[in-house]
Amino acid sequence: MATQKNKSKHFDVDTLWQIERIGAPSLSPDGAQAVAAVTRYSMEKNKSSSSLWLLSTLGGAPRALTSAGDKDGAPQWSPSGELIAFVARREQEGSKDEEAQLYVIAPDGGEARRVGPTGGIATGVEAFKWFPDGKRIAFISWVWPKLKGAAAQAKALKEFKERKESGYLTDEAVYRYWDHHVPMGRVAHLHVVDIATGKTRDLFEGTDFELTRADPDANCFDIAPDGRRIVFSYDPQAEKRLDNRYALAEIELRGGAIRTLLQDKDWHFTAPRYSHAGQHLAFLASNQGKKHTMPDQLAVLDTHGHWAVLSEDWDHEVTAPLRWDEDDLGVLFGAEETGRRHLWRFDVKTCAAFKLFEGGNATAFALAAGTLVVQHDSVQHPPHLSVLDSEGEGSDCVARRIESFNDSLLADHQFSRHEEVLYKGAQGDEVQMWLVYPPGFDAKKKYPLLHVIHGGPHTAFGDSWHFRWNHQVMAAQGYVVACVNYHGSSSFGHAFLDSITHRWGELELQDVEAATDLLLKKPWADKNRVFATGGSYGGYMVAWMNGHVKPGRYQAYVCHAGCYDWQAMFADDAYTWHAKELGAWYWDDPAKVASQSPHAFAKSMKTPTLVIHGQLDYRVPDAQGLAYYNTLKARGVPAKLLWFPDENHWILKPRNSKLWYGEFFGWLKAHDKAAPAARKRPTPRRG
Repeated sequence: MATQKNKSKHFDVDTLWQIERIGAPSLSPDGAQAVAAVTRYSMEKNKSSSSLWLLSTLGGAPRALTSAGDKDGAPQWSPSGELIAFVARREQEGSKDEEAQLYVIAPDGGEARRVGPTGGIATGVEAFKWFPDGKRIAFISWVWPKLKGAAAQAKALKEFKERKESGYLTDEAVYRYWDHHVPMGRVAHLHVVDIATGKTRDLFEGTDFELTRADPDANCFDIAPDGRRIVFSYDPQAEKRLDNRYALAEIELRGGAIRTLLQDKDWHFTAPRYSHAGQHLAFLASNQGKKHTMPDQLAVLDTHGHWAVLSEDWDHEVTAPLRWDEDDLGVLFGAEETGRRHLWRFDVKTCAAFKLFEGGNATAFALAAGTLVVQHDSVQHPPHLSVLDSEGEGSDCVARRIESFNDSLLADHQFSRHEEVLYKGAQGDEVQMWLVYPPGFDAKKKYPLLHVIHGGPHTAFGDSWHFRWNHQVMAAQGYVVACVNYHGSSSFGHAFLDSITHRWGELELQDVEAATDLLLKKPWADKNRVFATGGSYGGYMVAWMNGHVKPGRYQAYVCHAGCYDWQAMFADDAYTWHAKELGAWYWDDPAKVASQSPHAFAKSMKTPTLVIHGQLDYRVPDAQGLAYYNTLKARGVPAKLLWFPDENHWILKPRNSKLWYGEFFGWLKAHDKAAPAARKRPTPRRG
């Protein structure tokens, strides 16, 4: 293995896209093996393919389990260990999957088998879970709620696909989400399929129940240990909205009776999980009646209907999935803390939280037979899978990798070091910033400064690997990359997160500016080579800066998918949150909304800006980027537009990503007038 000192290659976009991306693990019942999807991308073909891999937790080389499919993913081991189920689109028995289907395969290999009726499940499979007996699977599928029977659903889907009209007709409040439209006229129902016979049953057929319309996944429901009941989270309101408060309900499999377990007008309940004994139900609870920014907290419901928030005094946001420890005395989950994401165990008796794995960025985990496997990444490496010593806690827990994907690819590449910096920001509060230095950084030399401002706003830049805004790729271009976790960021407590509510832009700008002041005092910082970039809310911030910061402070901006005009932003998919975040509806107090909107300060904008947007972005519609770009052009401000007709909020295609990075760096270099001139090669003498 090459040492960091003798590594010669700088990390670039092409290498970034050669990385094999390993997915979340699932463990065999005895904990001896993990299965995970591995995705590979082809820059030449501009597409991806994924297959399933088996990895031993005891030692030994990984081996490929599937190869026939292009999109094999979301694998889950059966309770008996005899099969692995996964979601894919394949061709089998002369029938090619038009919708994602459920497949099973033996862990020792062989041919994968499609589960369900002949030809597959017409409306497709979104997510699934095994029943404890290993004979059935519960899954999610989008169906027409008034129709009965699989045949009627298949007929309706066929007719819909064959229709000549292209219009999307709706009277719903939720009709599109992030980058796709909610299937017209359809809702997400829970189904059960028998593995042996393929017989399916829609559990919600004939009822008004449905799962969330916002990308329902396996965290929406759970199956009781006895296999007789399924608990699920649902929106009890007649009009479904993204900001409605969800309730918990339970369905009896035998008779189909559904009863509401928990509903409260002030609380939002999601991600239910049965304990192994079936006596308790863990779930996430957020007191939305108190404030819309309240965090998801760990709560438990018992069989008598009594429930309590256990993490009320723990100022962290708990995230799904929840997983009961094998003794039912603790619950495992991921949660952020000061720009890092750890795996925690929360003791349900003492209400104390313990770190089982310290990030970096712990993104997924699996637990079986005392074996704990974690998916994790860092600024220093892409996702890894490691098995942990489950007997230790915190610093006593030892992580051992069970794969070596990408090691040979990255062996000769020199990565940048990073560090955490704490400084005084807005209101005199302590603010965190991550710095990523160029390879071979020498403090005696001069370097340009590049702010990369995160989106959200209620997220955070952490010690994590980012494929779309990769710190290593940016630092390798010679920049000192600064990532400020400004007021409003997550992982620093609720008060810090909520501090920007109804005054967006104010404290965040003070934090970024304080960071710039601090860094420009460093001997290595070139004050004439300072840039600011950001995406989504980070794009909002650079547009805000263009109207509030004295021209010349920053040589250029890059605004990716940035919010520009809060009134026009009402075309987004999250419009019901606007008044909560900004403090008013635009028709009630247009001045208050405008005071937080970059467009209202366009007269002061003079700094050159690259504007990037995707047409399929429904969270920040592309008209935002176009309006910003047009404004800059009309004002005579140097500007460039990079617009993608086939991308959404994120640039996901390899060739488009390479173009994105190329234009990103090209724009910065074009406005880096103080950059050292490239050394000219001597002209060869003619003999």
